[in-house]
Amino acid sequence: MTALTIEQKLQHFESLCTRDATEKFEKMINDFTASQEAMLSEHAAQTEKAAEFRIRTESEKLQREANKRLSISQISIKRGYSQKQEELKGKIFSELRDRLARFMETPEYNALLKEQILKAKEFAGEEEIHIYIDPSDQEKQNMLSLQTNCDVRVSQYPFLGGTRAVISAKNVLIDNSFETRLKESEENFQFILGGKES
Repeated sequence: MTALTIEQKLQHFESLCTRDATEKFEKMINDFTASQEAMLSEHAAQTEKAAEFRIRTESEKLQREANKRLSISQISIKRGYSQKQEELKGKIFSELRDRLARFMETPEYNALLKEQILKAKEFAGEEEIHIYIDPSDQEKQNMLSLQTNCDVRVSQYPFLGGTRAVISAKNVLIDNSFETRLKESEENFQFILGGKES
């Protein structure tokens, strides 16, 4: 085995040191790169999560605002619809009252009063009955009494036409007044649009 010269020993030592330094440098670079990539990946994941959270939060906020606006719109539409219904209902029943007033001037109305009185009298049987007509029908009192063989009285309180009868023994009120019929009709009145009740 030949002895190495000092120069060769130096070259060999330099070569070993260079290789060792290069390996350490490469390891440091690789570790640094891996660490930076891990940090970058974590940062990207956090940024994506934050963006998703922000998008979800904003979407929910926009959805709530849209729902609130829709709700306000629906309330406003329903209120307007209700007001329109009440207005139309008022017109309908005002016209109905006018028609009833005109009907009360016809012979058919007289026949109706007579029929109501006779039915009430039949219902009472042998019991005492008091028949009342509206004050506006006072001029019909005698005629109705004669036609029905009944004591027909004029009520102290107006009830828009028709008759009322009281059978005290049975504690019964037979209310065929237009006022009561109109009131019941108004309470039960519903608009039906498109085949559905409103």
